Amino acid sequence: MCGAGLLFTIKQEFLPRTSRITLRPLMKLKKLVKEAAETSRPFRITKGEDFRLKDHDPADTGGLEDKDKAIKTLKRGVELLSHLQEKLYAQDRWALLMIFQAMDAAGKDGAIKHVMSGINPQGCSVTAFKAPSQEELDHEFLWRAHKAIPERGKLGLFNRSYYEEVLVVRVHKELLEAQRLPKELIGKDIWEKRYEDINNFEEYLTRNGVVILERLEMPDKNWKFSMADVKEREHWKDYQKAYEEMIQNTATKHAPWYVIPADNKWFTRLAVASAAIEALDSLDLQFPEVDKEKKKELAKVREALLHNKE
Repeated sequence: MCGAGLLFTIKQEFLPRTSRITLRPLMKLKKLVKEAAETSRPFRITKGEDFRLKDHDPADTGGLEDKDKAIKTLKRGVELLSHLQEKLYAQDRWALLMIFQAMDAAGKDGAIKHVMSGINPQGCSVTAFKAPSQEELDHEFLWRAHKAIPERGKLGLFNRSYYEEVLVVRVHKELLEAQRLPKELIGKDIWEKRYEDINNFEEYLTRNGVVILERLEMPDKNWKFSMADVKEREHWKDYQKAYEEMIQNTATKHAPWYVIPADNKWFTRLAVASAAIEALDSLDLQFPEVDKEKKKELAKVREALLHNKE
């Protein structure tokens, strides 16, 4: 099972003709945004109280059956994401944080690679959270994540995240012991307190202009493993319970979870891109008004960025 939690009028003179998105009529852009919303919304969780993993089919494709058509839609979606990223960067007011939370076999690496293939790397960061270092263990559990939050105008992706603290650390109690917390702070309510800390942290981020999307993928029960996954499979029921309670306690309007089926990778990637498009479009991003001299300067910067991207 995997987690997702996973976030246009255009001034044509501001974008060179090399940007394919400028060639699409405004109505087509609106249609793409509408399609994105229709694809991602069924998997969006903002109130977790009644959430149950068993209610979500890992083979669901949202009614889409034409794989080739979906792949073409994804290609257009990646173009649209690239366009929205340019506006996000130019406006320099918001940041988008997409959290990919899952067990290794669920394909989050592939989703990140495919969906972000059209994104300019200078406006995007990917942070993979592995086993904490000694320095990280000597700090509070949100410390290493806080350092990696994207700055204004940027898109940040977390491959795993601070949610490991209520998942793998909950399943493997020895990892909690390794954090060397004072014993009086490790009570029966420690997980509830960590949910509260996470909710407060995410609310703090949203109040400072960071849009948060959290994504959980759900692979088939007959998923393919690495040997490490086989070992973790022994704790399958514990992880099921931990994931379920995590969403029940942390799904909010300002930081929704997207519980995305993972059996069909073509649909998984489309749904992830769609969630990001809808989130960015909701910000009503605009290119700033600038004078002629500034436009010349920005055109040079953009040309340099496109050259680096190639």
